[in-house]
Amino acid sequence: MAEAKEAIPMATAEVPRSSLTPLEVPMQLHEINRQKLVKYLQQHLTDSGRPIQGIVLLQGGEEKNRYCTDHTELFRQESYFAYLFGVREPSFYGAVDIATGKSILFAPHLPAEYAVWMGQIKPLSHYTERYMVNMVCYVDEMEEVLLNLYKGEDKPLLFLLHGLNTDSGNFSKPAEFKGIENFKTDLSTLHPILTECRVIKSKLELDVIQYATDISSEAHVEVMRNTKVGMKEYQLESMFLHHTYMYGGCRHCSYTCICATGDNSSVLHYGHAAAPNERTFMDGDMALLDMGAEYHFYGSDITCSFPVNGKFTVDQRLIYNAVLGAHNSVIAAMKPGVSWINMHKLAEKVILEALKKGNIITGDIEDMMTQRLGAVFMPHGLGHLLGIDTHDPGGYPKGLERPKEPGLSSLRTARELKEDMVITVEPGCYFISALLIPAMESSETSKFFNPDAIRRFMVFGGVRIESDVYVTSIGCKNMTNVPRETWEIEAVMAGAKWPLEKGVVDHSYNAIRNSHS
Repeated sequence: MAEAKEAIPMATAEVPRSSLTPLEVPMQLHEINRQKLVKYLQQHLTDSGRPIQGIVLLQGGEEKNRYCTDHTELFRQESYFAYLFGVREPSFYGAVDIATGKSILFAPHLPAEYAVWMGQIKPLSHYTERYMVNMVCYVDEMEEVLLNLYKGEDKPLLFLLHGLNTDSGNFSKPAEFKGIENFKTDLSTLHPILTECRVIKSKLELDVIQYATDISSEAHVEVMRNTKVGMKEYQLESMFLHHTYMYGGCRHCSYTCICATGDNSSVLHYGHAAAPNERTFMDGDMALLDMGAEYHFYGSDITCSFPVNGKFTVDQRLIYNAVLGAHNSVIAAMKPGVSWINMHKLAEKVILEALKKGNIITGDIEDMMTQRLGAVFMPHGLGHLLGIDTHDPGGYPKGLERPKEPGLSSLRTARELKEDMVITVEPGCYFISALLIPAMESSETSKFFNPDAIRRFMVFGGVRIESDVYVTSIGCKNMTNVPRETWEIEAVMAGAKWPLEKGVVDHSYNAIRNSHS
């Protein structure tokens, strides 16, 4: 008989708790979005001397299989369609009568075997009630239904979605269906107007974005608190995804998580298939975690940077506080009418001043700004519009040109801020050899660098701090709630609750101050 072995005790980590419950999203949100579109379209047609008539027609997304297999990818609705209708099922169409505001959904005619494999085939009345539209018909009835909206006309007018996404360079796909040749089509009017509708958020949209940001903030804190030297980057990603789904009901992520440590944190879009968050991080590394959950189509986008061992070194504190200073300066200056280009330049200037104070660079700051030295350390734009897409459209409406200077050319918008915009503020400072070496060899910029300091930081990686912010009538509100000050981060990583209690704040701040006195 085999000798009985004593059971090995397992670590019993405290189960993470959440203060949040999944948000109930009213379909009125999408009804308001449709009403806004109708109002803007009616005004545009009136201003253009055109009759207020026609039908907006959008085609929803289709399920896709993985290459030639029968593996169906998890479906996520096309964003413009989601904005207007909130439909989570694939293969729908949606129409809005511009004259009356009446909304119609067209559902796919599902085969009988759907009920065996996929569940109950719901009646059309289910969709009418769930999505708060005036009528629901089948897709194969669409031509007849739309023609009947404007009886007596030779060919009713359809406003179809077709336009350029200035972030991706791709074009929206206009709706297609059998019988479309019996309609007149307009491919130019709808896209810019519907895109502009998405730029300004309603109160209900802000509520959903705030929820997605709240659960993402909470998840970032849990990851920060549970990070230990020797872990894998993907374990941090896994903790974030678990928390937002387990406690927040977020089945989708806004984008592929970036969980970069060490010099990986200087790779701006780390985490892709060729660099899949798999490094084992070591004592002394900084972590840069860019992760955001999506809820009811609306997203969040948060980046936290911190030392994996829970204690900032002098060099880590220098770079981190340079970026935090830029982050805070921008948020303090944001309000309607402010130029986003100027906000980007402000962030650059604050970072350059801190690097100069830390003896990493030297020279006149204004000369550095003229030579675009900031783009060497922060090659990406300061932030982007946020909503149903992580990079929400509308950054460059017709007539607004993209800047051409280094760094500024990467801005995803050059607009002036408007009330109820939601935009990310995400300054960063990175030590990227592909940018630093040419800049140090250039006759125009080599004078700015302290070579010994740059060599010390060449394997540092980078720091990014990103918050989701909405513009108010008099300023802005930071929707994100994570530790930002170095003493806050160190306290949370040592086990303190978040938000910090008053005594913990005072003790942590004094400890940091005394260590530098």
